[in-house]
Amino acid sequence: MNKATPQAQQSTALYAETVIIHPRKVKGTFRTIKWWLMAVLLGVYHLAPFLRWDRGAGAPDQAILGDLAGRRGYFFFIEIWPQEVYYLTGLLLFAAIALFFMSAVAGRVWCGFLCWQTVYTDLFVLVERLVVGDRNARIKLDRDPWTLNKVVKKGIVQTVWLLISLACGIAFTLYFDDAFATLKDIVTFQASLGTWAAIAIVGGCCYLLAGFAREQVCLYMCPYSRFQSAMFDEHSLIISYEAWRGEPRAPARKGQGFEGRGHCIDCKMCVTSCPTGIDIREGLQMGCIGCGLCIDACNSMMDRYKLPRGLISYDSNANLLAREKGEKAQTKLVRPRTLIYTGLLAVIGVAIVIMLSTRHTVEVNVLHERSPLFVQLSDGSIRNGYTYKVLNMVRKDRAFSLSISGVPGATIEVVGDDSGKKEQTSLQVPGDDVTAFRLYVTVPEAVVQNSKTPLTFVLTDTADGHVVRSETLFAGPGR
Repeated sequence: MNKATPQAQQSTALYAETVIIHPRKVKGTFRTIKWWLMAVLLGVYHLAPFLRWDRGAGAPDQAILGDLAGRRGYFFFIEIWPQEVYYLTGLLLFAAIALFFMSAVAGRVWCGFLCWQTVYTDLFVLVERLVVGDRNARIKLDRDPWTLNKVVKKGIVQTVWLLISLACGIAFTLYFDDAFATLKDIVTFQASLGTWAAIAIVGGCCYLLAGFAREQVCLYMCPYSRFQSAMFDEHSLIISYEAWRGEPRAPARKGQGFEGRGHCIDCKMCVTSCPTGIDIREGLQMGCIGCGLCIDACNSMMDRYKLPRGLISYDSNANLLAREKGEKAQTKLVRPRTLIYTGLLAVIGVAIVIMLSTRHTVEVNVLHERSPLFVQLSDGSIRNGYTYKVLNMVRKDRAFSLSISGVPGATIEVVGDDSGKKEQTSLQVPGDDVTAFRLYVTVPEAVVQNSKTPLTFVLTDTADGHVVRSETLFAGPGR
């Protein structure tokens, strides 16, 4: 049997060999923006749990809190109960449309500047650079045999990475319980097993993804890179290489001008500065996260050779073609795609605001007794049993009056209330609580003509007159 040639073996390989990316340090506008955004985002993530918000006595005073024990979600003045999960659905839909809008306008600006994977990877690379050195020093250290110097430097890097990951995991847990108390429990090793598990999972993911997976997350784990191109059009701002100006590329030689050749000197600064290791000169690729570091790197070389900046630019394909033809470039932000996204964002945002401003603070659930469905009393009247649950979503006790409509002559009797049968009864519901009442509804026999008669409970807040109607059925023997 003939052996396959190396070329044939390479062509049938299912997976590409992983190459460790060591991005070069660059200076420029985009790098500065990334530093500032990294500082702001990390500051918000780690400090936001310590913000306070006064909600009154007995209520948590943490501004942003997912209270798992109390089954509440708090965001400053907003309090969300479990049954109001549709607010979260609306928020996720708003975030998705916002991502599409950002992509249509400015390409993968989320990936390059705002994504947590990018932020923590930048921080981890900064640690490597401070301890080991820039790109060449890190590559050399990786290739060197294991010596005391290598062990010390690698150990320092891994230790700092682990500390950052620990801080990341701890910050995550602070959003789900009182931040000050939880942090004290963690420092004194009195935290619960669940808290330590959350720290280990979140911190471990941070350590593995930002420390080792890095660009592999963007290329293989994140689905956005797969469909990003569907979000762009010819006016979307993306990282682009002006091939008409840069080609044919060639190394710059001393004393040689740039007449009859391209401005690209093939220095590969754009490649070595890229956090995903792509060559933007080959065109827009799935691995490009739109961070703009290749632009900073290229502009520094253009400045060195006194050539115009912008060989690699953050611009639209339409503007690139216009400059190639000698026409005036013009950024077009208002177009059908962006108008549609803006309209959707406005509709969703307004809907969420209206729902929050008009949300009900009382919810009622009525359960009809099934065994037995009804009881005929000695006087011939028919009685049905109900479990009537009232959810009071404000933090003060409230008084309600309960009556019945739809069935003439119906009376209500609350189990445990010695006042007996009444056409209207009073209910007291504690603040921030669900109270279940056992009710008996009695109707004269002559009124019950069918086996199922529509019945409506009418709950009225005695303070503001707000009414909640709950429709159910009254069972009887029928005729």
